[in-house]
Amino acid sequence: MTKLRGGALLARALKEKGVEHVFTLSGGFCNPALEGMMECQLPVVNCPHEQVAGHLADGHTRITRKPAVCLVGPEGFANAVPAMMEAWGERVPIIFVTSSSTLKRQGAGGFKEIDDVAIAKPLTKYSVQITDGARIGEFVDRAWTAATTGYPGAVHLSLPVDIMFSSFPENAGRQERPFDRSARPVPRAWPDPTQLGRVLDLLRAAERPVVVIGHGVWWSRAETRLAEVATALRLPIYKMPGHGKMLPEGAEPYMGLADFHQYPPSKPAILGSDLVLMIGGRLDNQMSFGNPPFFPSESRLVCVNGSHEELELNAAADLQLLSDPATFLDALAGLGRTWPEWFERQRALRRAWVGDWKEKMRPGVDAGTGAAIHPLQLSLDVQSALGPKDWLVYDGGNTHFWAEIATNISGWEGHRVAGTLHPGSFSLLGVGVSFAFAAKNTHPDANVVLISGDGAFLSGGLSIETCFQEGLPITVVIDNNGGLDCISQQQERLFAAGTRFATDFRDIPFHTMFEGLGGHGELVTRREDILPALGRAMASGKPACVNVKTRGVITPIIAATSDKRDKASIE
Repeated sequence: MTKLRGGALLARALKEKGVEHVFTLSGGFCNPALEGMMECQLPVVNCPHEQVAGHLADGHTRITRKPAVCLVGPEGFANAVPAMMEAWGERVPIIFVTSSSTLKRQGAGGFKEIDDVAIAKPLTKYSVQITDGARIGEFVDRAWTAATTGYPGAVHLSLPVDIMFSSFPENAGRQERPFDRSARPVPRAWPDPTQLGRVLDLLRAAERPVVVIGHGVWWSRAETRLAEVATALRLPIYKMPGHGKMLPEGAEPYMGLADFHQYPPSKPAILGSDLVLMIGGRLDNQMSFGNPPFFPSESRLVCVNGSHEELELNAAADLQLLSDPATFLDALAGLGRTWPEWFERQRALRRAWVGDWKEKMRPGVDAGTGAAIHPLQLSLDVQSALGPKDWLVYDGGNTHFWAEIATNISGWEGHRVAGTLHPGSFSLLGVGVSFAFAAKNTHPDANVVLISGDGAFLSGGLSIETCFQEGLPITVVIDNNGGLDCISQQQERLFAAGTRFATDFRDIPFHTMFEGLGGHGELVTRREDILPALGRAMASGKPACVNVKTRGVITPIIAATSDKRDKASIE
């Protein structure tokens, strides 16, 4: 009987599940798995760092909604933990695999021994060590099911190196059910008719309802249905910060972020509502845990979630409904009630908000002042160069906040991009290049542009080498204000001396870094040069950098939280 190493059995089990993307930093502990992946033609991308491998798996999983794999050695596991945390915040169903220290000498100080299972446990849905090579396929099946079922999330398998290298029958474990271990359809929660009726009755009786959506809508693939139903019912939709685009910014019912500082029109809408319907979201710090003053006590708060895990996080809701979001939206479609006047009031508020910002960004407003480029203007100009098939990624502190505002403004004016990606609820800097790689790798014919703060690029810019290695020409636009501006602005309002400390950078020539690696680079100091430089960068066919000198301008959210200490989405 043919025998295979444990690593080859792992590779075959992942291939059988339909895994399409594996990311690693090739190490000796992982070699049997890499050999198995080579033999069964499972695509593997070698990365310069394990954190990069984790972020690449994260980006691919967010886009495709199919688990990707991050394969690391025992010391590399520690490097991958930040990526695990970022994925945990957005419930991204990645499969992390550690080729861990030998099982035979466990607890005796084996080579590179670390308790990876215990470390991963609070950051994953499922973390387990495989102690029997004959059960490798079984545990891959368990991990896949845990990652994709209910409230999705990352999982972790630890495969000791002695099992990784040992040989087992190629049909090990296949005598037991399930015989077919290919990916199965994900079970969806069907609503209890009585509880569903209560929710629909509450909504039908409401005069000023608002809908707040979270990433559960994305993972249930309900975004298209949401746009259809909300448009027909004239229901205004607000998105929780985090994850990425679930509705086109130009979709008629989409208003903006459910954040009083980033998108001020959400304040009169939510405070003036008599019912808040949250679909696929969680009542965490961004939502003031469901409490006033963010959600008024006079308004009914209803949470619809596709899993018991999510409902446990939403105990503060007045009414809960266990239901797959797409299934709930089908029921909602037949409500028999619309809210055209309330809906148009919210659109009028968005229109006025966009107009205010356009006036502030009116050409010539900085003329003659010698001021560097405004970061919002940079984002607006960059987005104007992208088409409906292109992808936009942003990464940073203030850079992220300004880009989010620009995306809403551009969407109102009819501008479309295929998708957006950015850091999630943990605001982990340095994910931008990896997410841009993922967008380009899954959409090779699209232009992919990353707007990155200088601090964010310093946190994760090493991953650009993977773009060169794999021949993926993304364009990185650096919002270069010379420091950690989001932090320094808080310091200037917090410190008694009114100064900043330990937040400034030297003048870093990011564009020449790209040139040195074999890419395209340009320095921009005037606004009128942004679009020509961006055009040349995208046309170069290489990983490219447009290094734009900007000025530090405090964003509304930082101004509000550092000056007034109001309840806000970052607290």
